[in-house]
Amino acid sequence: MQTYLVTGGAGFIGSNFVHGLRKQEVRIINLDLLTYAGNMGNLAGLKDDPDHVFVRGDIGCRELVCKLLAEHRPDAIVNFAAESHVDRSIVGPEAFVQTNVEATFKLLDESKKYWDTLEGEAKEDFRFLHVSTDEVFGTLDLEAPPFTETTPYAPNSPYSASKASSDHFVRSYFHTYGLPTLITNCSNNYGPRQFPEKLIPLMFINALAGKPLPVYGDGQNVRDWLYVTDHCAAIIAVLEKGVPGQTYNIGGKCEKTNVDIVKAVCRLLDEVAPPADGKSREELISFVKDRPGHDFRYAINCDKIESELGWAPLESFESGMSKTIRWYMENDQWIQDILSGEYANWVDQNYKER
Repeated sequence: MQTYLVTGGAGFIGSNFVHGLRKQEVRIINLDLLTYAGNMGNLAGLKDDPDHVFVRGDIGCRELVCKLLAEHRPDAIVNFAAESHVDRSIVGPEAFVQTNVEATFKLLDESKKYWDTLEGEAKEDFRFLHVSTDEVFGTLDLEAPPFTETTPYAPNSPYSASKASSDHFVRSYFHTYGLPTLITNCSNNYGPRQFPEKLIPLMFINALAGKPLPVYGDGQNVRDWLYVTDHCAAIIAVLEKGVPGQTYNIGGKCEKTNVDIVKAVCRLLDEVAPPADGKSREELISFVKDRPGHDFRYAINCDKIESELGWAPLESFESGMSKTIRWYMENDQWIQDILSGEYANWVDQNYKER
């Protein structure tokens, strides 16, 4: 049985990845600090699984990382751990530098030290996979071709700047030290277990409660949407077949404006839970003051991963959204556990003055 150290494995994408790997009988050492977006509820069903070892801790703690690597001898490290919300990075950028740059560097450096101790096939087969974002490439206009792996970096927010920095460190450790690294840059994810500061779960929760649906600016910003289990399948393909030192773009081939996404949430909710007053939930849409430096469009060209590794997204937008809405409808307790404290404070801070 292979063993992976997965960092940030209690977050949205990380937890979906962990659940998928356990179905493939990969042993998981799950390291997560459990900040606001890390949620043990995301790991429901794994509590008594002897091959899922959860450790609460910081990827920036060298002593802890060194101990875990020495004790569990993982075959791969998959780094999801990150501060990951643009709006939060605008309000408090320092945390993004601390986690996405400084702590990621320490994790990378300890991983290199561990790799240096390996021999033979264990050394040859080891992989360090760093999960990044399409936001490092900056913004596109409507006519521009999608981002490729060779698109120059041009980050426009503290979040994307911090992720760009971590990408560069990962790349440097391959070219300088030979550490077999891989980088993936993905488009906007959606699906089960996503923390409701992000667009789709935020709109779902507000629409179900009959609250206003705040949409930045005129709602015409464009994103490429990727269902989370498709993303996880792509990461596994990169781990198994990717070439060390390479970067792979992962996209859903599904460009949509923000307001179209919100309308889709409203339509699906109207179908499965018709409003008592008979009105469409689209009437709840409220356009609010745009956020500073809001990138207009992201789009991913994923020809490389399709042609070289044989991966392609399986979910259409319609099937992925249907599964997403169904999951949130069936997991009300998960939602209720979040709708207090940090989440409530954030919503008030980010939207009250808009």
